[in-house]
Amino acid sequence: MLARSSTILRSIQSSARITQRSVPLLDALNRQRKDIVVRNASRSTNDPKKSRAAVFAEELKEIRSRAVQGGGKLRVEQQHKKGKLTARERISVLLDKGSFIEYDQLVQHRCIQFGMEDKTFPGDSVVTGQGTINGRLVFVFSQDFTVFGGSLSEVHALKIQKIMDKAMLVGAPVIGLNDSGGARIQEGVDSLGGYAEIFQRNVLASGVIPQLSVIMGPCAGGAVYSPAITDFIIMVQNTSHLFITGPEVVKTVTHEEVSFDELGGARPHSTVSGVAHVTCENDIDALLRTRMLFDFLPLSWKEKPPRRFTTDTRDREEPALDRIVPEDPNVPYDMNQVISRIVDDADFFEIMPAFARNIIVGFGRLEGRTIGVIGNQPTQLAGCLDIDASVKAARFVRFCDAFGLPVVTLVDVPGFMPGVAQEHGGIIRHGAKLLYAYAEATVPKLTVITRKAYGGAYDVMASKHLRGDVNLAWPSSEIAVMGAKGAVEIIFRGMPAEQQEKEVARYERLFTNPLTAARRGFIDDIIEPRQTRHRLCQELDGLYHKTLKNPRRKHGNIPL
Repeated sequence: MLARSSTILRSIQSSARITQRSVPLLDALNRQRKDIVVRNASRSTNDPKKSRAAVFAEELKEIRSRAVQGGGKLRVEQQHKKGKLTARERISVLLDKGSFIEYDQLVQHRCIQFGMEDKTFPGDSVVTGQGTINGRLVFVFSQDFTVFGGSLSEVHALKIQKIMDKAMLVGAPVIGLNDSGGARIQEGVDSLGGYAEIFQRNVLASGVIPQLSVIMGPCAGGAVYSPAITDFIIMVQNTSHLFITGPEVVKTVTHEEVSFDELGGARPHSTVSGVAHVTCENDIDALLRTRMLFDFLPLSWKEKPPRRFTTDTRDREEPALDRIVPEDPNVPYDMNQVISRIVDDADFFEIMPAFARNIIVGFGRLEGRTIGVIGNQPTQLAGCLDIDASVKAARFVRFCDAFGLPVVTLVDVPGFMPGVAQEHGGIIRHGAKLLYAYAEATVPKLTVITRKAYGGAYDVMASKHLRGDVNLAWPSSEIAVMGAKGAVEIIFRGMPAEQQEKEVARYERLFTNPLTAARRGFIDDIIEPRQTRHRLCQELDGLYHKTLKNPRRKHGNIPL
């Protein structure tokens, strides 16, 4: 090493012209040469009997020890004071004990600008590797805020790229634990290029392997687009922030004063923007919830959904479902209660529970098999579909379809939300996303109409006309263009009120039950609510080997 450094140094010094750019390199090489001389002298003085291998082993042990320490004791203490775990502590909570295999622990950045040649940490500012969650393979990267604020350098990006490439090669999910101040400014375009390389891999991996992002600290600027492309974003309250531009820039440009939490905290992203899918109280909660979510997912699009042992058989009936829908069609009920009584052990992992609350999406199981569940929520906006609900459900349907998860849809929808704000906001375009997602999906699609299925919303919510495999209805179902009163007022406009009341009664007899749709084959069967779980389990058995392909093409053009 000494000989090689001396040779390089002499070569540069003997050059007829030393450029300004070579000065930092000369300084670095001089320091490196002196360090090597001192180390070698120290080794030979301290213990001349030690072999070269023994000396190297000690040096390697010291480097690995430095890598494990991250940015040092003081910075680790500062991390803990903020209520945050370190990068390695997070990995130890997320993965099965003793399963983590680390990659590139010895990597160091290569920047020699702005004094960076004197500031190196083994492994740089991210910990990467593979491990298992409940025995199933997963690849992980965990950004280390104690090292350069977790900023992304060229080698930081290369480490992430390596595990993403490996994950794609073997077909296993990637989980990113994000805690970074952004691009490493000292490295300039190398850092920006690193982000773009990660984005490209996020896109190529989309629909191939599940990608989960856990935001456990700052994630700002261009860095936000990697989590945005992934399948699920989990945020921690009070400590995680996602935004393109921070509060200071916002104040300068728009004169708005806003705090970090108000601008990009877990609350606004889980209730207003819809960026976050799951919100957690602290790091431990976030990591344990990530493990729970992971358990519902297949390893890749080629894998069958995971199956968990359960003692909750299909024969369990739920008499409470017979009484859950009120007699008055205008009285709401909680669709979450319906879902919990259908899935195994009342175990339902809801996605985006605080955003677009008029529709419910999440994962459950039927006899141990993972299913995606979508249901209109009558307690919120009467279960109407609006812009946010359409986008939320469409994205979820497409995820389930990409990874072979059957979709169970529980329908109680009076239509699309009317209003100027919705029309001008693009309800036509956004509502079409949900229609497109259901129509394009080739996974098993099972639909149960619990009460209202009105107008175009009936079509959109996984109807038989959109290649629904099994479409069932409860006796309380109403399948029509619209409610009886509104329909009669249009059909019999100008008719005296007394006669209209009679027509309302006639319309209700014809359309406020599912019999007409069943006679046309649009509904496969009318079942007792208590039998819903049993019937869905039976139907899933028959659809287990379903094969359906869409027409050959490069890709469709969903109305984004």
